[in-house]
Amino acid sequence: SEMVHFDGKSSLLYTFNQKSMNPTKEVISLKFKTRENNGILLHREGPNGKHITLELVKGKLILFLNSGDANLPSPDALMLGSLLDDQHWHSVLIELLDTDVNFTVDTHTHHFRAKGESSYVDLDYKISFGGIPRHRKSVAFPHKNFHGCFENLCYNGVDIIDLSKKHKPQVLIMGNVSFSCSHPQTVPMTFLSSRSYLALPGTPGEDKVSAIFQFRTWNRAGLLLTSQFQHRSGAFILVLNDGKLKLSLSQPGHPVRDVTAGAGLNDGQWHSVSLSAKGNHLSVMVDGEAASMAHSLRGQVDSGDTYYLGGK
Repeated sequence: SEMVHFDGKSSLLYTFNQKSMNPTKEVISLKFKTRENNGILLHREGPNGKHITLELVKGKLILFLNSGDANLPSPDALMLGSLLDDQHWHSVLIELLDTDVNFTVDTHTHHFRAKGESSYVDLDYKISFGGIPRHRKSVAFPHKNFHGCFENLCYNGVDIIDLSKKHKPQVLIMGNVSFSCSHPQTVPMTFLSSRSYLALPGTPGEDKVSAIFQFRTWNRAGLLLTSQFQHRSGAFILVLNDGKLKLSLSQPGHPVRDVTAGAGLNDGQWHSVSLSAKGNHLSVMVDGEAASMAHSLRGQVDSGDTYYLGGK
């Protein structure tokens, strides 16, 4: 199989021979994998703002179809898939048959007849993969280039990656692409049940506690992280409660203190969490923003020997 890796700033622009085109049918097929939840997979334009665009939006694939008809200002949008930014391979098949569209992601197919009279086959003889060239102006919505890998990318039976590797003139390589797919340094872990958890060794006796991680879930509630301080000097527990992050700190002889951060965090998207306790201050950040003021602690914090992720 042929593979290509896009770094989030690169793309391939394929110019095909119009004589080889079937005027009533187009078939585009590929496999992709990524850990980014947004990015343009392919884009092709025509006159009067007509275009087709395949974009990953919040982990879902959307096929935008704009007929260029001023009387139909809003483009059609076909949505398939969910959580497709999971670093697994997903297959895509697009069949354009005049105004009929078949859009398949993995095993799910959307059959659709486009608005208006105009065919989506009569577009320009160029199609870009991995992003939209800067000189193209027909797409008004915000977009970013794809960051990840394609495999077996074919347009009407033509192997686009093979042409790119051989530096054929039909394919213009923009930016840095590589013809292999490296394994990610970060591998996600799935907790399959409410009884699942991961015990990670800490460094006991340190005068600070810190943790940084990302999570995603559709559940409104669940235990994320907990740990006991050394010498029974207290404990913290981090939970998702009604889609919000709640950090509870308990210390002997003092009431439990809570810090709440974020909202709507059970949307299936990745969210970053950073918490730290040092000296007599506690701070929490969600998605890079300080979600609370530092909260004063009572006495010294001594880290424990185990952190429990996902439960316990």
